[in-house]
Amino acid sequence: MKINWKAFIAAVYVSFISMILLLVGMSAGQKIDLVTDHYYEEELKFQGKIDKTQRATALAVPLSWKITESGLQIQYPATFADSAISGHIRMYCPSDNRNDRQFAIEVKDSRQTVALSQILAGRYKIQVDWKGGNETYWNEGVVVIGNQNL
Repeated sequence: MKINWKAFIAAVYVSFISMILLLVGMSAGQKIDLVTDHYYEEELKFQGKIDKTQRATALAVPLSWKITESGLQIQYPATFADSAISGHIRMYCPSDNRNDRQFAIEVKDSRQTVALSQILAGRYKIQVDWKGGNETYWNEGVVVIGNQNL
């Protein structure tokens, strides 16, 4: 049996080009979520975020959160009056930006509870940008909302 080298080389080239086109098609269809659509503007504000984080770390009683049956409960330092606390809570979901949520801070008795029905199940990076008195603070961490909590 004779090997037709011209046909063999042509088949290798066609196979290689087909594989490359398949990989390009698969990568073009891949969903890529950025942390924010305004990445450059956020990067310019980064030093301010570092300063806020240092002020939050220096508090005698830090901000904390936990998941309870009623929802995500955020405990603010009692040294601030409820009316002196303002800001927003951002729940960033790294796996799907459609699950991202943002809530205004509404404090009652140094606490705020966000109902679990407002947050889809998943792993979230919680970012609390808040103002207590005349100073601004930044706290962040990871929280996992499970299906059993809903």
